[in-house]
Amino acid sequence: MSAISFEELSKNYGSLKALDNINLEIQEGEFFGLLGPNGAGKTTLITILAGLCKPSSGHAKVMGHDVQKDFRAARRLLGIVPQELVFDPFFNVRETLEFQSGYFGIKNNSDWIDEIMSHLGLADKANQNMRALSGGMKRRVLVAQALVHRPPVIVLDEPTAGVDVELRQSLWKFVSRLNQEGHTIVLTTHYLEEAEQLCGRIAMLKKGQIVALDTTSNLLGRVKNKDTRDGDLEDVFMQIMSEESAS
Repeated sequence: MSAISFEELSKNYGSLKALDNINLEIQEGEFFGLLGPNGAGKTTLITILAGLCKPSSGHAKVMGHDVQKDFRAARRLLGIVPQELVFDPFFNVRETLEFQSGYFGIKNNSDWIDEIMSHLGLADKANQNMRALSGGMKRRVLVAQALVHRPPVIVLDEPTAGVDVELRQSLWKFVSRLNQEGHTIVLTTHYLEEAEQLCGRIAMLKKGQIVALDTTSNLLGRVKNKDTRDGDLEDVFMQIMSEESAS
């Protein structure tokens, strides 16, 4: 069974095709990268997977459960870290995670909450109000919220954009451990270095279509003289696109 599947999935906003007939399967236990320039359709794909908007046509499934027809089961199996910093200003960190546990009917979740906070560097902020946290700390709480119900499928939508190196390192260490334990991880990122180090396969999107799909080593191995420093993704992407057009 696929952890995530998109079947002939399209999303239109008037005359704009945000997604155009996407067909993609991500297997259980994969660490999968979803790359592309701004406006390629990555976040729209994730928004549909989360059940926050409906596709114009086609289907999205989590562990075989259709996100529209069987949304309760699909959402219970899925944890998503969004790009936006969304938080409740009336609770502290621990209360936020306890309430998140309650949304999934989980009681007595303190041990797992403690473990998550420890791995994400939040232990000393447990009793601090969310309003008092820095932007980087708020993002750590978003990651913790996505993990609190132990979902088998975890989607990270540019989780390290604009955060410090320490958070990147601690986050990837923890997420890599979860992947080794069998969790499926899907990552969207603008940092090619992250995708190269973490992902086994990569799909590249452009204008709502998948234009390249291969193992990370094969895909990046086709790019001559590549440099994986942060910020070089666009150049590498354009070179791969040129090769795809020529082939």
